[in-house]
Amino acid sequence: MKYPEGRFLLIDKPSGITSFDCIRRLRKVLDDTKMGHAGTLDPLATGLMIIGVGKEGTKALNELKGVDKRYEVTALMGVKTATGDTDGEVVEKREVEISAEDAEREVKGLKGDQELEVPIYSAVKRQGKPLYWYARKDIAVEPPRKTMSVKEIDFEGVHREEGDLYIKFSVKVSSGTYVRSLVEELGRRLSTVATVSALRRTAVGEYGIEDAVTFEEIEKRSSEESFDI
Repeated sequence: MKYPEGRFLLIDKPSGITSFDCIRRLRKVLDDTKMGHAGTLDPLATGLMIIGVGKEGTKALNELKGVDKRYEVTALMGVKTATGDTDGEVVEKREVEISAEDAEREVKGLKGDQELEVPIYSAVKRQGKPLYWYARKDIAVEPPRKTMSVKEIDFEGVHREEGDLYIKFSVKVSSGTYVRSLVEELGRRLSTVATVSALRRTAVGEYGIEDAVTFEEIEKRSSEESFDI
């Protein structure tokens, strides 16, 4: 499949694969092998990934550094994991009862600048090595704290499913904000623990998920001479 040089390809990433898996999969159907992406998504997460293809496309990714991002978030309350999401080992579990009123108040209270710890399973470096390197080797290291900015946040409800309690919200955040850190902070504010159970990125800067395509759509059209995005 040929690709328009200097353009972005917007992908709706499925859950269960890494960001690099997305590029590996695309290389099977695109002639160009030089690719990059704007903003990593954890394996659990779904949603918008912006892929730059070819020399001009990957160079253009620099335009997206520092832009805001939007997410739809589901937090599992009363559960703490090693990774900050439900892909990780459960390290603490509590019984929780949280009213919709309390949940809405604390969700909305996250708006603004928050000084939070970076997740230990992240690529942020400490002494030249990413934090996840220490975590995987079970080496104790103190994660750095950084300012994470919540520009907009909307409470979407509380529900129980098979005995577990979930809080849903949508959020617009600054670049470099970790939703896993926000969810853990929400747990602290509600006097419990919390972890991300579902995460969907819906926008990166001016680009929205409504313009993204799935891998199945791309692969279905892979025999075409061009791919119009």
